[in-house]
Amino acid sequence: MPVSTGAWRSSVVRAGCAALILLALLTLLALMTDGSAQRAMPSGRGVRGGHLVVAERTPPSTFNPVFAGDERTKAVLDRLFSDLVHINRRTLKTEPALASSWAVSKDGLEYTLKLRPGLRFSDGHPCTADDVVFSFRVYLDERLHAPQRDLLLVGGKPIEVSKKDDATIVVRLAEPYAVGERMFDSFAVLPEHVLGKAYADGSLSRTWGVDASPASIVGTGPFRLREHAPGQRIVLERNPYYWKQDGDGGALPYLDQIVYLTIGSSDAEFLRFKAGEIDVMSRLSAEQFASLPAGNTFQAVDAGPSLEYNFLFFNLNDLPRDSPVGRRQEWFKNEAFRHALSSAIDREAIVKLVFRGRGEPLWGPVTKANATWYDASLQRPARSVERARGMLKGAGFSWRGDGALVDRGGTPVEFSILVQATSAARGQMATLIQNDLAALGIKVTIVPLDSRAVIDRVRNARDYDASILGLVAGDADPNTDITVWLSSGENHFWRPSGKAPATPWEAEIDGLMRKQISARTFAARKPLFDRVQAVLAEHEPMIFLASPNILAAARPGLANFNPGVLPHYTLWNVEELYWRQAPTR
Repeated sequence: MPVSTGAWRSSVVRAGCAALILLALLTLLALMTDGSAQRAMPSGRGVRGGHLVVAERTPPSTFNPVFAGDERTKAVLDRLFSDLVHINRRTLKTEPALASSWAVSKDGLEYTLKLRPGLRFSDGHPCTADDVVFSFRVYLDERLHAPQRDLLLVGGKPIEVSKKDDATIVVRLAEPYAVGERMFDSFAVLPEHVLGKAYADGSLSRTWGVDASPASIVGTGPFRLREHAPGQRIVLERNPYYWKQDGDGGALPYLDQIVYLTIGSSDAEFLRFKAGEIDVMSRLSAEQFASLPAGNTFQAVDAGPSLEYNFLFFNLNDLPRDSPVGRRQEWFKNEAFRHALSSAIDREAIVKLVFRGRGEPLWGPVTKANATWYDASLQRPARSVERARGMLKGAGFSWRGDGALVDRGGTPVEFSILVQATSAARGQMATLIQNDLAALGIKVTIVPLDSRAVIDRVRNARDYDASILGLVAGDADPNTDITVWLSSGENHFWRPSGKAPATPWEAEIDGLMRKQISARTFAARKPLFDRVQAVLAEHEPMIFLASPNILAAARPGLANFNPGVLPHYTLWNVEELYWRQAPTR
């Protein structure tokens, strides 16, 4: 489950529809099902040619999908690679991708997937069942620590993938899996003829890094890498071997190229967008959206609620008590302290001031956009500084004459919050929280860093007090975020990749998540995930803040511009985008 560095979700999908889709999917799980239904392509043939210019805050950290963990990296890699079964980012339905059809055994333990005939990688080499088996062997290899590995464990055991013939793969599960064929989304099929040797000799983690030759990057997506000027731009060109066609049988994609420009701030990107130097903005701030001129100058879309959730969390790792962070962890690990801070944070103000009302306050990870999994019974208490002060007093904190909060030993309560310098919204959230906590006598220092530096300090160095991040899952189903909720998960941010649950309540969440994975019906799964949300609210390892609406815009001549509810919001159907007339630059 990737980390959003800007933030991944239309007057598009309404969650009631998503609920029907998911219920239908789960009902079919126990039956022999056929996944041959193809999403209808746009009728008529688009205009071929031209290029699309987009921006990313930070360049990719790798071109190797096995190790891609951040959303900025995936934004590029998802254009270079294809998966077996794809979740449509607008409808939330599964649809055929490299696999043209699939069937599920009656007991729900075996999936048989048929590959499309004539599949080829972007270098022209055939793509067969051998490549699929190789890919899943790589993703499941414990030595590689692929971020997606946890999504391929069912009942605590890895899935078994075998070849029946060159065009047929059989996937065996230890237990029925609640999300069905959705498990095959977002797993790029890798070329064994290119990566097999690197995997065998242990050098895969050093293969396809950002310094790799563009010609060496081989995938099955609509585009292939043509140029990489680190820190400046990435140029993708049409993959002549891409498998998908439009409704008239014409080859896709329509565009000749996609150009990614590295632009370090949203404000700079917006200025260049208004100047016509960039063609699409995937996530506008509410302020930017409001400032777009009326008329036909741009296609501007408020696509409605998103699945993104932003949150504040503290460093709960096991650190030496005499280390700088270790001395402050006595506060962070005190649940009353976390509850008090949560009570003092004005979530409504965050929505009003950061999102200009185009968003919603959060007390849990599920937004109203995802009505299927939204727990309406979860308590959502209004802000109360008085209640917060009472909690702190009950936990042994007190106030000096100058109003500063001190602990039992008389140490002033001060800490820092890491934020991504490229996320203006999270920087604004941090400033509001800084002011809210000042009302409790707490001094907060905001530390903006490069996105990758923030993630490295959280996941690896574990050198931080607190941080604000945001996540957007690749699906509405909670299993997509399993690496956040499992104590062993890489994205278990407050204590990532733990060898065992640190607390009884984390052990309870582990058990609940594993149990709901193998439940056969939505009716059985929903109470289990509701309980996960309740446990998170009871202990607040993450203080959930707010979720923005999806705000996107494009130049007026771009056809098939249709922002989706899941990331990438505007490039999810990039192979279908085309220019009605070439833009002037």
